[in-house]
Amino acid sequence: MSLQRWALGIEYDGGSFHGWQTQAPTTQVVDGRPIGSTLPTVQGALEAALSQIADAPVQVVCAGRTDTGVHATGQVIHFDAPVLRPETAWVRGVNAQLPYSCAVRWAQPVSTDFHARFSATGRRYRYLLLNRPERLALFSGRAGWFHRPLDVEPMSHAAQSILGTHDFSAFRAAECQANSPVRTLTESRVTRQGDWLIFDFAANAFLQHMIRNLVGALVTIGKGEAPASLMIELLAQKNRTLSPPTFMPDGLYLTAVDYDAGWGLPTAGLSGDPLQIFNFR
Repeated sequence: MSLQRWALGIEYDGGSFHGWQTQAPTTQVVDGRPIGSTLPTVQGALEAALSQIADAPVQVVCAGRTDTGVHATGQVIHFDAPVLRPETAWVRGVNAQLPYSCAVRWAQPVSTDFHARFSATGRRYRYLLLNRPERLALFSGRAGWFHRPLDVEPMSHAAQSILGTHDFSAFRAAECQANSPVRTLTESRVTRQGDWLIFDFAANAFLQHMIRNLVGALVTIGKGEAPASLMIELLAQKNRTLSPPTFMPDGLYLTAVDYDAGWGLPTAGLSGDPLQIFNFR
């Protein structure tokens, strides 16, 4: 029997997980005996829940791996179902097996040609930063925070200056395993709404820590420690060690993954706006 491939839209609170990817068990020595434990990951939670519904092992592939503390409103995965199940089983049934910090938003049968990662044409991220003197409480873990006033105008100019195709070596993590540092940035925008700064980025793909490193450099510009030309200078230097520190993960959201319309995937909910969660009056 041929397996049916399914695509799922996923959202999760990254603060509850040690990143996307399942990790090897860690070993601690207690009373002279080695004891292994596995850190919770999004992949591990999803595969366990799907396997419960399928009553057989299920492996998943995601559109983009997220780090510890990074959230998602529009992650996309695919898996090959070893059994026939209705769409409701892969949404409501799986959600009943998942921790509350992770949920399936939709499920769609797709052809075996579909690949969550390689069929994607782009990814979209949003970073939420609360810019006020007082630290976060209600939004702790859900947004970044910076206490000194930030000037959004040079930050906006700097963000616009890096649009296009570039070598982003200055903004990749030292442990990044991507074969090439070249990426095409199609959106790079910083706006202010009251005390909130919203960073929007879209690209064909991103390097490890790339967005958090971009935000860190933009904050350096916003607090007046560097001119807007810093971004162009860093791109030219191609040296991560010369760049500002990586910013905290708390405010980063994977909001959408782009696919050709021919795949017939749902569009509603893919580009959820995390800022609306905090839009209290």
